[in-house]
Amino acid sequence: MARLWNKNVSCTTCGRTNRVPAAAEGTPRCGACATALPWITDAGDVDFAQIAEQADPFVLVDLWATWCGPCRRVSPALEQVARELAGQVKLVKVDVDASPRLAQRFQVQAVPTLLILDHGTEIARQAGAAPATELRRWAEETIAGRRTAHPAA
Repeated sequence: MARLWNKNVSCTTCGRTNRVPAAAEGTPRCGACATALPWITDAGDVDFAQIAEQADPFVLVDLWATWCGPCRRVSPALEQVARELAGQVKLVKVDVDASPRLAQRFQVQAVPTLLILDHGTEIARQAGAAPATELRRWAEETIAGRRTAHPAA
């Protein structure tokens, strides 16, 4: 499996810059202090399976379009949620115009459409933009419900 590198991320605890891959096992942690790092990346038709479906944390998928005003407004809120829930979620952004197979697979009727995946299985869906506080509550409630229904062995 080829390693897809995403970007450099500064640790909020110690300030060290860390290189975070788009796809990897586990969750990214700071090389200096082991703090969980936010995991934010893009994916498309070709690499979605490797980047999103095989991820260990829950995956928050943002199905968006470049021409969509609400999509541009919700993006910073989603990135804030990904930072606040570092180690628990991975944010994967998918441009539906550039990834028509994913748009069809997830039956996207409107953008933005937000999904939460657990190892590639959709466990929650929300259409439309919302403030970061509401998005975080939605993500936390979904994750908590899933962990309660399927506790770790």
